[in-house]
Amino acid sequence: MRVNAAWSKTSVQAVILLLAIVTTGTVGYMLIEGWSAWDSLYMTVISLTTVGYREVHPLTRAGEAFTMVVLVGGVGTVLYSFTLIGASVIESTLHSPWERRRISAMLDRLEHHFIVCGYGRIGGILVDEFRRQRVPYVVVERDPERLRALIEAGHLAVEGDASSEEVLAKARVSRARGLIAALSSDAENVYTILTARLMHPPLYIIGRAESDESGRKITRAGADRVISPYQIGGQHMAQLALRPAVVDFVQLATSSEFLELSMEQIEVRADGPLTGHTLVSANLRQKFGVIVVGIRRANGRMEFNPAPEARMEAGDHLVLLGPADRLAELAGHAGVSTATR
Repeated sequence: MRVNAAWSKTSVQAVILLLAIVTTGTVGYMLIEGWSAWDSLYMTVISLTTVGYREVHPLTRAGEAFTMVVLVGGVGTVLYSFTLIGASVIESTLHSPWERRRISAMLDRLEHHFIVCGYGRIGGILVDEFRRQRVPYVVVERDPERLRALIEAGHLAVEGDASSEEVLAKARVSRARGLIAALSSDAENVYTILTARLMHPPLYIIGRAESDESGRKITRAGADRVISPYQIGGQHMAQLALRPAVVDFVQLATSSEFLELSMEQIEVRADGPLTGHTLVSANLRQKFGVIVVGIRRANGRMEFNPAPEARMEAGDHLVLLGPADRLAELAGHAGVSTATR
């Protein structure tokens, strides 16, 4: 993490406060005693630093009273300002290495996580949703200010170019569950996806595309799914206009904030208890209180509202609707993890 070691916002405020006190004292002696600017500045400085030198010129009663005000109010302000500046220096020299070690230790423990490349508007929505659903993630961001804001907000982040093998290795791409390329340009997303795919071929990758043409390039680069924010946004607005009740239901079912009902997908593993069973023989609705909305077959074909006689095979994914706790219970029975577990 790159730290702004020169001056933090607090340090700048402390310096401004210090200059304001010195300026006030200098102008005060000039107006009250009629001294020159240099003599007034000198008197202000020796008063604020409490060095104990004699007065530049004999003071009037008004000058003595002003000096007491400068000593009582100004000295405390000076000490406070230097404390803030010192704390900023200590933070820039000590806090940064400690922070790097803490982040490195967290990355060493990270596994089955998502790598979010880019903390723009889409990246911000992604990490907020992952945090709400308690899904492990790490953000790759090369802008120092965004990175600092990420870490201060409690997010796990790595600084650097997401298309760099070294940076992706720091993000533990070899142990990641998936990668989302949400960078600002299509070219950056293509290079990032190419690098990630070469480093970890089984990785599940989602890429952001600005147009259909760039979407095809991102697919050829190795993305499993390509998302165009403008296309998705337009389709969502059309569905809201045509079928608002349907959209409301889907949002409730897929939102982590709605705990009574949830939609989830569960993989059918070859060594799991569901393999080879039909929906009716597995008795999922009676045992777990969930509804099988669809089955995505291992070859990618989707079956909506499958018949009770539909057989579950290894590599299939069940699309389920039901209470979140019952879905988690079914996932535990099947020996897999849901998105929220």
